[in-house]
Amino acid sequence: MSQVPSAADRVYLVTGGNAGIGYFTAEQLAGTGATVVLGSRSAERAEAAMDAIRARVPGARVRSVGLDLADLGSLRETAESLEAERLDAVVHNAGVLHEGLERRETRDGNEVHFGTNHLGHFALTHWLLPLLEAAPSARVVTVGSFAAKSERLALDDLQSRTGYRAKRTYGRSKLAQMYFGLELDRRLRAAGSTVSSVVVHPGGALDSLTPSRPPVHVRTAGAALRGAAAALVLQGKHAGARPAVRAVLDPRIAGGELWGPRVFGLRGRPHRERLWAQLEDVETARRLWEASTELTGVAPAAAVRSTRPAGSGAQ
Repeated sequence: MSQVPSAADRVYLVTGGNAGIGYFTAEQLAGTGATVVLGSRSAERAEAAMDAIRARVPGARVRSVGLDLADLGSLRETAESLEAERLDAVVHNAGVLHEGLERRETRDGNEVHFGTNHLGHFALTHWLLPLLEAAPSARVVTVGSFAAKSERLALDDLQSRTGYRAKRTYGRSKLAQMYFGLELDRRLRAAGSTVSSVVVHPGGALDSLTPSRPPVHVRTAGAALRGAAAALVLQGKHAGARPAVRAVLDPRIAGGELWGPRVFGLRGRPHRERLWAQLEDVETARRLWEASTELTGVAPAAAVRSTRPAGSGAQ
């Protein structure tokens, strides 16, 4: 998009909006005049992020809401605490990467990457649907990862109980998110919903190529120098946020599409990508959905017709 459209009447939620790509997504969306809500586990970090956004975007309308994706039982309360009549988009950005050797679990007993990155967003979407349905044409934007491109889901071991490796498990959890985003759109279309679902990824986004936003992120001169060579093929997190921002704002983007950086999928302006081979596997997406429904006890998009407020409808 050559110009960022005004979105002064819109409300957007960014999960994990207090740091990294989530922060820059929130900052860029705040520049449109929209109300941007940062979902964060830490009220202190959310406050620091909001201060940083206000310093860059005069008059920014930002606020925060407590969000712990690792606690499935808390997500209904998170949705209710938004205190909004409608939600025009949610950016499912938050994620964890624990690099230790030992497998860890959430309080619900799910493997921590799969439980937080995928199941948390899966359940949160269910509770947000009434607010999304209340908007004329809301959008769910799921942020995957380029690291997921080389992974395949193990449907018989979604909880990574066998041969656990942190980075592989992280990549698979992000791949599960991407399957979810695509399957969600298929189910929304089948239900006649006005909500659409788009999947994006940030490419290769490094802290060393990311401009400072104190106190959220401070790039030292040494880090910038060390990252200079990487700039030939990778980019900073401010650029990594652009596919998600484009997916929120551009009405020409259709549900079920995949967007990422233009240059080898690693850097550059956002563009539409062909679905990765594994993401075209509709049967795997269906089976993952069924497993996720069983593990969370909710089924996003299963009853969107009943969540639509009286008097609304397809527009």
